[in-house]
Amino acid sequence: MRPWPGSAYPLGATYDGVGTNFALFSEVAEKVELCLFDDAGEETRVRLEEVDGFVHHGYLSGIEPGQRYGYRVHGPYEPEQGLRCNPNKLLIDPYAKAFSHGVDWDESLFGYSFEDADERNDLDSAGHVPYSLVTSPFFDWANDRLPRTPYNESVIYEAHVKGLTMTHPGVPEELRGTYAGLAHPAVVEHLQGLGVTAIELLPVHQFVTDHYLVEKDLTNYWGYNTIGFFAPHDAYTSRPGAQVEEFKAMVRAMHQAGIEVILDVVYNHTAEGNHLGPTLSMKGIDNQSYYRLVEDDEQFYMDYTGTGNSLNVGNPHALQLIMDSLRYWVTEMHVDGFRFDLAATLAREFYDVDKLATFFELVQQDPVVSQVKLIAEPWDVGPGGYQVGGFPPQWTEWNAEYRDIVRDFWRGESATLGEFASRITGSSDLYQDTGRRPYASINFITAHDGFTLTDLVSYNEKHNEENGEDSRDGADDNRSWNCGVEGPTDDAEILALRDCQRRNLMATLLLSQGVPMILHGDELGRTQGGNNNAYCQDNEVAWVDWERAGADDAMTHFTGALAAFRAQHPVFRRRRFFEGKPIRKGDELRDIAWFTPAGEEMQEQNWDDGFGKSIVVFLNGDAIADRDARGERVVDDSFLMAFNAHHEDIEMTLPSQDYGNGWGLVIDSCAGTVSSTPMDDVVPAGGTLTLPARSVVVLQRVTS
Repeated sequence: MRPWPGSAYPLGATYDGVGTNFALFSEVAEKVELCLFDDAGEETRVRLEEVDGFVHHGYLSGIEPGQRYGYRVHGPYEPEQGLRCNPNKLLIDPYAKAFSHGVDWDESLFGYSFEDADERNDLDSAGHVPYSLVTSPFFDWANDRLPRTPYNESVIYEAHVKGLTMTHPGVPEELRGTYAGLAHPAVVEHLQGLGVTAIELLPVHQFVTDHYLVEKDLTNYWGYNTIGFFAPHDAYTSRPGAQVEEFKAMVRAMHQAGIEVILDVVYNHTAEGNHLGPTLSMKGIDNQSYYRLVEDDEQFYMDYTGTGNSLNVGNPHALQLIMDSLRYWVTEMHVDGFRFDLAATLAREFYDVDKLATFFELVQQDPVVSQVKLIAEPWDVGPGGYQVGGFPPQWTEWNAEYRDIVRDFWRGESATLGEFASRITGSSDLYQDTGRRPYASINFITAHDGFTLTDLVSYNEKHNEENGEDSRDGADDNRSWNCGVEGPTDDAEILALRDCQRRNLMATLLLSQGVPMILHGDELGRTQGGNNNAYCQDNEVAWVDWERAGADDAMTHFTGALAAFRAQHPVFRRRRFFEGKPIRKGDELRDIAWFTPAGEEMQEQNWDDGFGKSIVVFLNGDAIADRDARGERVVDDSFLMAFNAHHEDIEMTLPSQDYGNGWGLVIDSCAGTVSSTPMDDVVPAGGTLTLPARSVVVLQRVTS
């Protein structure tokens, strides 16, 4: 079989309806063989003789979607020089758009001999490594359009494809745990009922379960171990080989429901690990180009991720891989944005995190990628890696400062009022000076990594015994409070307190300035039994228990009502930061004002009170300082939000008539009520209201 010359671009396998063009970059390769496999596993090797700009390429007529293939790269094997070519290893195409199966961890996958690590391992790995698959680019999108929901109107729902759907009684059993199951009307309707505008999926790029987990009969459930940046994970499809089609159909269904799809992507490292890891793909194709190596000893890898290696973002070909992948998922798969895992690593061209790194420049000027949602996990494990507030203006960030202070406030920690006030109003101290808006802050209280909301109020300590590491894994700084008993209890008083605390946390999240992110199942009372690191628990520990959800229907309704209330009132989702002053001449009231429960404006000494656990904030709906699409000034009702983290009820005195003559209750977290209009009993200016222990109360101004 002799290929036509074909083209050096695009990289990967590209089917045009007649045949397929194959293109692979390798600067160190002396020869590249394309390996085609039939249904019986028989291999045919075709040398790619055309080379342009270190891209080896060729076109084969008659090669259609479903064809299984891989590469063998001939070249130097000198690990101490960072060179690890070995033609005995069948290599995954870094640009492959689908895979046939997983990795079985046979000895042949490793480039070195188990008996002598200095010797090259010449065992053939074909059959033990996934086959790359040729895919079809043709799909009926039915006039699909990206919702493009503005950030300030967004409510994000972080979810796992399998974990969200695996036990859902409304999803047919054969579709559970798949892209098709995620697209099922029963799931979509639940998301719509919660007011969700975007679902953020844990990694769906093809990933590998680590060898040490396989040995313990565990699974890389979260998926942060990518091996294919273009391919939807094959285990999430209901039909073998249909992962691309099913993923696209899922995105189309979400878009029809007005829900965006955001992908959690892992471009900081790959599943090939360190010098002891397997040779699956880029390590055998061009190790020096794709990975960060230790400068004075290139057999070892720089590791800013805690996983063994770091992608070499200082190399233009590695950067091209990332950017090509991002564009592919937007243009071909129609996704709406990305959350970048350990994003600080992508800013390390040399050693330090650099906001002017080439990666950010490429994203900024890219006409496709720059137009979708870009969310950073703004840290890694390297020196200076914690970069909350440090990303460029185009980016939004997971705000860990918000998570920590909201947890501290509601568990009753002292001296939290000042920072709590800053976080619930958009964290201007982190984002305003760089020209960003409140929605640069992706607010979250829980995420996949850590306790669920139910566990946050039920456990003081992590309980990760099932992970097989004697609970040494997972974070120790959980900032949780078990409300008096560790874990499950039948005590009705403690259960009621935990329910109230969950509502307090959810109300705080959905009424804060910024973009709220809800962890899947938090509205359903999901528990992991105190496991705060369920990355390897592909079972009932981490799956959403929909049977339990039926018993916690009140929390689901409360969450959906809060999201609807937020959508109804733009004062809770401002596009601009508060200024603490009137926005126009002649106005009497500032856009925001803070009060003690006694009805007196907060003074500097009040913010410093270590014992302060309660605060009241006035939000002026007449001073939003924004205009709608028609250029008309945005106005809203005005509100008082009262937060009481004290363990006792407090008599709250309402502000003077300057702020309004009367106020009606609309939200009471203790009672679990949310009303779209003020309730009948109006509290006059200067009047008093009992603020229940550990509660959020919101009042709406009913008379000016």
